[in-house]
Amino acid sequence: MRNPVISGIQNFGRYNLIVGIILFLLGSLGIALPVVMSLTASIFVGWLMLFAGLFWLYYTYKFSQKHFLDWIKPVLLILISALILFDPLSGIVALALLLAVYLIVDAFSSVYMAYTMHPDYGWGWMTVNGIVTLLLAVLLLMGWPKSTPVIFGIFIGFSLIFDGWVLIMIWLRTRNLVD
Repeated sequence: MRNPVISGIQNFGRYNLIVGIILFLLGSLGIALPVVMSLTASIFVGWLMLFAGLFWLYYTYKFSQKHFLDWIKPVLLILISALILFDPLSGIVALALLLAVYLIVDAFSSVYMAYTMHPDYGWGWMTVNGIVTLLLAVLLLMGWPKSTPVIFGIFIGFSLIFDGWVLIMIWLRTRNLVD
């Protein structure tokens, strides 16, 4: 019978190094070019919302065109995506607020994951990740909306760097268990 802790570490650790390095490099790029990272994130979300709205519009047209309320979601997705794509800086301000909410949820999620991992390998790193992520959320909210274009990109970068660093550290600690 296999030890479930070792099995969990093996499943978690297979791609830690690769994903950790990619996240670390993307985060470094975000810190070096924060406004570019912010604009890229805003435009990316705008396009995602546009495609989601178009697909939802098609679905509503094909399967549910009788009810007025069914048309609200695709129309709102398309309108909001158009606003973001035509004015990405305003999109950054809105996305920064959403990022702050995400970072708060991510922080508590990391701390909870650390709690469930304790006393296994990596629980301390996961706890530190949660604390740093919560600090990033607080700092982002303190500078919102004035310094949003720069700080948004920097915080995305720091979050990605730290997530990558945590995965690399867990991989380093568990690489002998994974083989």
